[in-house]
Amino acid sequence: MGFLGVILAAAAGFGVGAIWYGGLSARWMVAVGTTKEELADDNSPVPFVIAGLAALLAAGMMRHMFVTGEVTGWLRCGAYGAGIGAFMVMPWIILHYAFAGRPRSLWWIDGGHTVAAFTVMGVVLGIFL
Repeated sequence: MGFLGVILAAAAGFGVGAIWYGGLSARWMVAVGTTKEELADDNSPVPFVIAGLAALLAAGMMRHMFVTGEVTGWLRCGAYGAGIGAFMVMPWIILHYAFAGRPRSLWWIDGGHTVAAFTVMGVVLGIFL
């Protein structure tokens, strides 16, 4: 059940990204300085493969942390996921973006996605623990 939970959590985290960026695509494109046309010209699957692998790695490590820390239950795992996203991952995104001079709107778009995705991955993992 552990591997299935990791796969489903990664898929859920990936799905959160599709919904998140689908709704914020116009703002995100402004923040990164691109257009729909420019994105359409580069139809490479590589970013999606990388995103899927990243979600798989994150979900796998979260499961490991939950099992070794005896964190169980969908609500508790979801709260831990939110904490990991908000207090471990998001600060590093902001750190990198601050040094790169990225717009603050991008900090919150990408950081918010991280918190949402990690929360959902935690919930899914909690169902399978």
